[in-house]
Amino acid sequence: MQSLRMIETWPVPHAAAAVVRADGGVAGSYGPLDRRFPLASVTKPLAAYAALLAVEEGAVELDEPAGPEGATVRHLLAHTSGLAFDEPRAMAAPGTRRIYSNAGFEALGDHIAAATDIPFPQYLHEAVLEPLGMTATELAGSPAKDGVSTVADLARFAAELLAPRLLAPQTLAEATSVVFPGVTGVLPGYGHQKPNDWGLGFEIRDGKSPHWTGSSSSPRTFGHFGQSGTFLWVDPEAANGAGAACIALTDRAFGPWAVDVWPPLTDAVLTELRGA
Repeated sequence: MQSLRMIETWPVPHAAAAVVRADGGVAGSYGPLDRRFPLASVTKPLAAYAALLAVEEGAVELDEPAGPEGATVRHLLAHTSGLAFDEPRAMAAPGTRRIYSNAGFEALGDHIAAATDIPFPQYLHEAVLEPLGMTATELAGSPAKDGVSTVADLARFAAELLAPRLLAPQTLAEATSVVFPGVTGVLPGYGHQKPNDWGLGFEIRDGKSPHWTGSSSSPRTFGHFGQSGTFLWVDPEAANGAGAACIALTDRAFGPWAVDVWPPLTDAVLTELRGA
């Protein structure tokens, strides 16, 4: 895909990208696909997927207590537990504000580890990474931000998000639909959003503005970006309604450069997919 060559102009030391079709095939790629990059918060969708598998296995339930008083697994996944960004301190009643929280995902990891008697990094490996053949991906620390992976591996995860094999389709559909609708909050790097829509571990594009995806991204687009200059989105309406995903990994911290170059890449990818 010619659109992916746009990453040549990005002001980053290294970058790689790929587009995945609905059938799981790679429509195009560019850059060092097997280079391992820190994922930062793109770790969260992987952790959320493991949590959803724990729900399907019966190890935990979405509405069981977890995290601060009054919160549940569902609240932790949807960033509505009330926990602060980076410390286990309650700032709001559960369900009332969308407070993006690394601490919430760390509480989630601890909760699943206690329920399964398996350390969360091991659980993620056994439940998600190993079945999908993501051999270059690992979690060495926080389930909120300490994943390391490659574009090649995340393309396998994107294929799973487009056509789930590990999760029931209805579970993924719930996870990528708005949970606690109407809740407002700050989208890191993009300011206050009203509403600030999220699913269960996945950010929902909806009508947010400004946003890190493209102006032509459908409201159903879901995914995540990371402060290490990384993103993964899935647009179910891309490619003339067939659906597609895009991954981009870099080794420069998120900043104004990403705000400037990410949306044009997404729009160019979507335009090329429409014409394919």
